Amino acid sequence: MLDKLAEVERRYEELERMMGDPSITSDTDKLVEYSKEHASLSDMVALYREYKVQLDQFEQATQMLYDENDPELREMAKMDIDSLGKVVPALEEQLKNMLLPKDPRDDKNVIMEIRAGTGGEEAALFAADLFRMYTRYAEGRKWKVSVSTENETGNGGYKSVSMDIKGKGAFSRLKWESGTHRVQRVPSTESQGRIHTSAATVAVLAELEDVDVQLNMNDVRVDVFRSQGAGGQSVNTTDSAVRMTHIPSGLVVECQDERSQLQNRIRAKQILLNRLYDLEVEKQRLERESERRGQVGTGERSEKIRTYNWPQSRVTDHRIGLSSYNLSAVIDGDIDMFIDELATRAQADKLSSGDTSDEYED
Repeated sequence: MLDKLAEVERRYEELERMMGDPSITSDTDKLVEYSKEHASLSDMVALYREYKVQLDQFEQATQMLYDENDPELREMAKMDIDSLGKVVPALEEQLKNMLLPKDPRDDKNVIMEIRAGTGGEEAALFAADLFRMYTRYAEGRKWKVSVSTENETGNGGYKSVSMDIKGKGAFSRLKWESGTHRVQRVPSTESQGRIHTSAATVAVLAELEDVDVQLNMNDVRVDVFRSQGAGGQSVNTTDSAVRMTHIPSGLVVECQDERSQLQNRIRAKQILLNRLYDLEVEKQRLERESERRGQVGTGERSEKIRTYNWPQSRVTDHRIGLSSYNLSAVIDGDIDMFIDELATRAQADKLSSGDTSDEYED
């Protein structure tokens, strides 16, 4: 662990030097890239430096205890050892967690989709409750919420609602909310006072990356040939037509409408870039749809991740067996107890499995 932390600190200091280099400060793209990486390492480096100070003091106190003959100084050393003996392991644990591989989506903004599942109108009303719960949670964290699509029912419920949530670490917190949420309560339309069980699904998707298509011409085979026409002056007597074949994707573009081979090359390359862009957009769309389906299942009550029981004022997360008996607070956005525990257990699972691959290695 210490070797990895020392490597992180070296990289942090290297970035500081590079950001002061005139050749970097004049390159906006590089400066932004290095600034982001520097900022992402700052918390870990600060904690590592504090850990080294505390560890050094602990080692000095331990040495003093064995070397010092003065009873008063030995007593002071014991006190330091008792105190630092708790601080140092706590810092070590924090650093271990920081070294765990991070979900690259954690800092992304969120697209959240809530849909009524089994239960008819009551499920739609519950979907509206979940919408308000997440809206209030986001507002409490100073995140920006905007509704992108909504399909309301006549009773104030939602068949479906989609919203964008923008803020630092939004995905890292809300990703634990994906799945089927179940509600148990007496609907307002129930005259007999019977408890009904309904469900709604929540999908939490990281905001899509801007599509940045890079075309490596080493991956493109270029063939030239004579333009084909109806005869006469429309037939080109030189090899001005261009065919570009993008070998990795198999895309083929032909261009023969321009007067020169150079113009046809430029035009064909632009068309090829546009088609590669469309391919990448479609790939992200299919991945997004597959992710959404995997998160929400069918919306059946039996697939629940969490149950909201109104008569008992109880909310239970079935993934971790944790319950809150303050349902009104939870519905008002107080869901950190569930998110914190889910995140903590995920970290513990990574630690126990030895999943501490070094993301800082070149």
